[in-house]
Amino acid sequence: MHTIARDAAAPDFLLSVEGLTVSFDGFKAVNDLSFYVDKNEIRVIIGPNGAGKTTVLDLICGRTKATAGSIRFRDIELTRLSENRIVEAGVGRKFQTPSIYEDLTVFENLEISFPRGRSVFGALAFRRDAAVSERIEEIAEMIFLKDHLAERAAFLSHGQKQWLEIGMLLIQDPELLMLDEPVAGMSVAERRKTAELLHKIIVGRSVIVIEHDMKFVEDIAHRVTVLHQGKVLSEGSMERVKNDPKVVEVYLGH
Repeated sequence: MHTIARDAAAPDFLLSVEGLTVSFDGFKAVNDLSFYVDKNEIRVIIGPNGAGKTTVLDLICGRTKATAGSIRFRDIELTRLSENRIVEAGVGRKFQTPSIYEDLTVFENLEISFPRGRSVFGALAFRRDAAVSERIEEIAEMIFLKDHLAERAAFLSHGQKQWLEIGMLLIQDPELLMLDEPVAGMSVAERRKTAELLHKIIVGRSVIVIEHDMKFVEDIAHRVTVLHQGKVLSEGSMERVKNDPKVVEVYLGH
C-alpha cells in the first residue's frame, strides 16, 4: 500500500515519518511505515490489536529505537535523540494509564510539571510566582479542572485524571502531543468534553491519537491512518477510511 506521495522536505509538516521499521526477534512490528502530520492537525491512528499503533508512539518518543527509517520533527531527526531530549524538543506523550501524583493536589500536579521545576533541584528552589500560577489556572480551565485545583488528585474521577495528565503535558507546551486511548473507560459526557478539549489544544500544536472508539474518532479526526501488520493500510478522512473495503475487511467489519 502506498501512502500519499508528499515532499518530505516541505517545511509545512510538523512530523515526517519515513521508511520506519522496527524488528523484535525478526518480527517486524512496524514495517517500512511512512506518514506525515501537518501543523494544527489531529491525526488518529486506528487498526486491529497488534497492528503496531503503540509501537509507533514508542518510536516517536524514543522509548523504542528504530531498526531503520527516519522520524523528523520540524527539522530535528528524533531517531538519534534520547527520550529526554525528544521531550525537550517539544514532543509530549501520554500513556494509556494516567501517571499523576495521587497524593498531590491538582494545582501541585500542574506546578511540578511546569518546565522550570522539572529537575529535583529546580523543584526545591522553585518559587511559586504569579506567571506560574496564572499558567496553571489557564491550563486548569482548559482541562475542566479550575474548580478542583485544591483537590487531591486521588479524589478525581477516571476522566478527570486523564484530563489532569493531558494538562501536565500541556503546561510544558509541546508542539506535538501523543495520546494513547485517551477516552478508554470514560463516560459519554467525558468523551464529549475530551473531544472539545482536543479541538482547543491543537491551536499551535498537533496531536496524534490512538483510539478504538470510532464515534470519538469521527468527532476529532482531521485525518485517519489505519495500520495493519505494521504498515499503512489506508489513510485520509474518516469518511474515506470508513468506506475503504480493505479497512472494513481487516478492522471495522469485526
